[in-house]
Amino acid sequence: MTEPDPSAVAVELEKLRGTVETGFARIDGQLALLVQRGDQVDRQLADHESRLDALERSRWPLPSILALVAVTGLALTLWQLTTR
Repeated sequence: MTEPDPSAVAVELEKLRGTVETGFARIDGQLALLVQRGDQVDRQLADHESRLDALERSRWPLPSILALVAVTGLALTLWQLTTR
């Protein structure tokens, strides 16, 4: 068996190193894009949470209004019955 030429081995290792570095650079770019998208989703979720909180704080107190109307209706009915 013949020994490989050391310069040929060095060239092949350099090609392999270049290929690995290119692959890592591509993966690094994709990971950076995923991190950026994750940050955008986090900001959007925080914005939606704040908007939802604002809506919940500013909604009408409908149950309280309904209870007030019911008590007023009951009071008027009792008043009409007692004045007859």
